[in-house]
Formats: sequence, C-alpha cells, structure tokens
Amino acid sequence: MQVINVTQTGKKTDTNLLVFTQLSQLLTYLTGFGGFVVPLILWLVKKDEVEGMDMHGKNIINFQITMFLIALISIPGIFLFGLGILSLIWVGVVSFVMPIVNAVRASNGEAPSYFSTIRFLN
Repeated sequence: MQVINVTQTGKKTDTNLLVFTQLSQLLTYLTGFGGFVVPLILWLVKKDEVEGMDMHGKNIINFQITMFLIALISIPGIFLFGLGILSLIWVGVVSFVMPIVNAVRASNGEAPSYFSTIRFLN
C-alpha cells in the first residue's frame, strides 16, 4: 500500500512518482525521444504538487540535454579523430546507468546526483 504524505508546504511526498520519472528516461532506448518528453511532461505537470519533483525534473532535463549535446558533438569527432566512438559509448552507458542509480536514490528520499551535467535550468 502506498502512503502519500502531505508536507507543511502543501506538497505531497510521492517517491513512487519520482522513481517513475527517473526510470522514464530509459524510454530513449525504446522510442528514441521518449526519455526526454515523458520526464519533461511529468515535471511540468507535477512540479508544484509533489515534494522534490522540481529538483528531480530539472536535473533530468539538464542531464538529457547534456547527453544529447555530447552525442551531437561526438558525431563529427568520429570522422575527425575516431575518438567520437568512445564518447558515444560513454553517453550510452551513462545514459543507461544514471537513471537507475537516481531512481534508487529517489526511492530512498535522497537528491539526484548527475555528474558532468551542464546546468541549463537552475
């Protein structure tokens, strides 16, 4: 049974939604773009209602934009130096592992931790 608490700020604590938001990034591997769109929609709709959603949503969007930019820069790097392959492999591994790690952190009530992410949204 899921218990949803309401804090003094009027926002409810829903760790299951935070976990789902983190794991929804893995839709990129199924649809190609769902890993950006679904968390964005969840963040925009629930950021004022769920405690911690604003922080998690901003971190997810910053992470997805950063991974996209690194992949975009890596493509010419393949033709120029051949090192773009290494950065594309890195993007693939990090984009798969970090949502899972942060889903576990969200289920424990901890803040998300995305290393090497450019802060587009504060």
